[in-house]
Amino acid sequence: MDLNTTTYIEHLSEQETIRRQKLVDIKALGIDPYPAATFDVNATAKSILANFTPETADDYKNISIAGRVMIVRDMGKACFAGLQDSTGRIQLYIRRDDICPTEDKTTFDVLFKKLIDLGDYVGIKGYVFVTKVGEISIHVTELTLLSKSLRPFPVVKKDEEGNVFDAFSDPELRYRMRYVDLVVNSHVKETFLKRTKIVNTIRTELNNAGIVEVETPILQSIPGGATARPFITHHNALDMPLYLRVANELFLKRLIVGGFDGVYEFAKDFRNEGMDRTHNPEFTVLEFYVAYKDYNWMMDFCESLLEKIAIALHGTTVVTVGKHEIDFKAPYRRVTMFEAIQEHTGIDISAMNEDELRAVCKQLRIDTTPTMGKAKLIDEIFGEKCEGNYIQPTYITDYPVEMSPLTKKHRSKEGLVERFELMVNGKELANAYSELNDPIDQRERFEEQLKLQERGDDEAMFIDHDFLRALEYGMPPTAGIGIGIDRLTMLMTNNPSIQEVLFFPQQRPEAGTI
Repeated sequence: MDLNTTTYIEHLSEQETIRRQKLVDIKALGIDPYPAATFDVNATAKSILANFTPETADDYKNISIAGRVMIVRDMGKACFAGLQDSTGRIQLYIRRDDICPTEDKTTFDVLFKKLIDLGDYVGIKGYVFVTKVGEISIHVTELTLLSKSLRPFPVVKKDEEGNVFDAFSDPELRYRMRYVDLVVNSHVKETFLKRTKIVNTIRTELNNAGIVEVETPILQSIPGGATARPFITHHNALDMPLYLRVANELFLKRLIVGGFDGVYEFAKDFRNEGMDRTHNPEFTVLEFYVAYKDYNWMMDFCESLLEKIAIALHGTTVVTVGKHEIDFKAPYRRVTMFEAIQEHTGIDISAMNEDELRAVCKQLRIDTTPTMGKAKLIDEIFGEKCEGNYIQPTYITDYPVEMSPLTKKHRSKEGLVERFELMVNGKELANAYSELNDPIDQRERFEEQLKLQERGDDEAMFIDHDFLRALEYGMPPTAGIGIGIDRLTMLMTNNPSIQEVLFFPQQRPEAGTI
């Protein structure tokens, strides 16, 4: 045993020390606590509880199931236990004479009663029956230890009135030790199963529409496609900086240039910005682009997609989110950016310059900095005074051109672009454009972003010369959208925090680990 191991053992709790001694004792019996052989499973807790009846008992005479031991009630020569697999929990009935038919009672008295702990993985063979109190259970005829747990799980208790005691509820511990959270708090797994169903529903709808799933680079030489602060790393062999992508937009549009009529990607994006209940530095976004369409088509497609997701998860378009009942039934209300600001501030900013906007911010007590240009000032006004008011799904449309460097100019409204953001429950859920495909206009927009960088705006876009070259080969009229999968999951599962819908949200290092 090396020094590091010795130091680790010295810091074990009393229960952890006892479990390690049990591990030694199990090995002394000639039992491998971590066997390599396959254990064939032919049933789950959920399937048994849902389908077993006295009439179907013959189909459940040879059950093979595996999972964790979570409860044990000792009754001398027999005991009841709770087995938890990936689908739920079912009761076991274990008699000494059944699993130890010979005079040697070691397996039951020593292994199961003394050396098996809550949290251990076991394989069970037996048959299903109904107890005298009417509980569907498995009568165990064979028991195999599959994996010894060396740390005790928190034991959550309930009284007769359903009140919970000793719950594993501390958010920091839950997010840091999600593997414990998933075992102890059964509702947590349901959130992530719903997240998978959301993604699968979207994928099915896009595939049925003939849109092709693709993959684009995560490491990029230019962090393009969004106004955000990037993470920077260094590639040793090329001796150059690389960035974790803030968006995958420009690569997907390159594929439209290349001849794809529609592409989509579930992308991991990264932004080196603040963390709160709705932001994590690593997050998942669906982006898709469809040739020969515009933002009006995209609004129709988007609300149809969300309606289908709500029905797939809940059987209805109405979803409970906190204290609100949100209806995802199409169509959604459409309000222009300037109309929204005037509605909630009483001020028409549509013809204002930067100095006038800065004065409005001062009047509305909105903090600004000298690095903020016209776009940022408008965005601050909308974010502070308007965004939180849109609970039911609402499209905010027709943004000022300064706010949208990748968007086509509006076909009939001077100074605006064909863009919308979908607001739900007071937050942005989706962002979409009629994509800018004029390479001359795009170059000028990038150059404006460069001027903002020179003023100190570290979220301004870089100039992507290769993307400009791609546009010069010609990109057809295209509609594009980004939908935040994490926020969508929050809405559809009624979770107020992004940390609840990420398996492993970013956290500060645990004390003593670095």
